[in-house]
Amino acid sequence: MKGLSIRWSLVDAPAGVEEQLAAYVAETSHARFTGMAGLRFKTWRVRPGEWFEGLYLFATDEARAAFQEEFTAGAADAPGSRMVGAPPVLIEPWDLVAVAEGWEGFEATPRG
Repeated sequence: MKGLSIRWSLVDAPAGVEEQLAAYVAETSHARFTGMAGLRFKTWRVRPGEWFEGLYLFATDEARAAFQEEFTAGAADAPGSRMVGAPPVLIEPWDLVAVAEGWEGFEATPRG
């Protein structure tokens, strides 16, 4: 399976941007990626004051490459870039070695 990480720095971002990003994910982004063809799953991660990141896992190289190409072309105008005030500092493809589902199972939710 083929992964992609997209990360924005929050070091110089406006105060309160973490809540703005979380609200955007819950209200808009989660629905956009739920059921997306070629995507196995997406998670959003944040370290307040440090970074905000989207982690994507795609079914094929082709699906990842197509998404990465499209995203990279408009990265500076992406909603995350507008909220943070800067484009991503990282757009990195990677390969997934394995996934284990724990006893508690997986829960798809727009807000953690």
